[in-house]
Amino acid sequence: MRIGILGSGLMGGKLGTLWARAGHEIVFSYARSEQKLKKLAREAQGNARAGTPGEAAREAHVLLLAVHWSRVDDVLKQAGDVSGKTIVSCSLPMNAGDSGLVVAHTSSGAEELAKKVPKARVVSAFGTVPSEVLFDVFESRRKATRPSLVYCGDDPKSKKTAAELIREVGFDPVDAGPLRMARYTEPFTLLIAQLAYEGDGGPELAYRFERFVRKG
Repeated sequence: MRIGILGSGLMGGKLGTLWARAGHEIVFSYARSEQKLKKLAREAQGNARAGTPGEAAREAHVLLLAVHWSRVDDVLKQAGDVSGKTIVSCSLPMNAGDSGLVVAHTSSGAEELAKKVPKARVVSAFGTVPSEVLFDVFESRRKATRPSLVYCGDDPKSKKTAAELIREVGFDPVDAGPLRMARYTEPFTLLIAQLAYEGDGGPELAYRFERFVRKG
């Protein structure tokens, strides 16, 4: 699968690296410098290269949107036509100071993104875990018990693709329903961030849902 990374910071850089190691063709784009993009591609140890957002989007089957909310319009403009693309977004709609959500309750960042790219298919995923835990989860992916990762979207085919990418990183995908469920998953991310970055245990944090089946 060809995956374009729009935003090669902590989350985009790590997910792109892991997907390259899982066998996908990756184009890293939209970082502070071209040197950083080239370094990511070199260290991914797979079929990865550096490019522009337009190059990342052009032949991609899937795009990962992993930029600060204030940069969404800019990166989409640089990406160009994304009609028909699956866009997996982990971009949380935070304000400039990262102190709160600018979209919440009656809508979500994922829904607002879908309005910006009406001919693309948006899936909200990966925003609910810290980037610091991704490599650890990947290394533990063959264990019987995996951490959970919620995702949501309106297009069944795109959701299936997102679930496959979630599994390849090492998580157990949990389908939270339609894209409007991001109204709940995005605030949940703030709870995870509080525990990861303000708690005593460090940011290498994941979560797991357990379902108990009643017998008889």
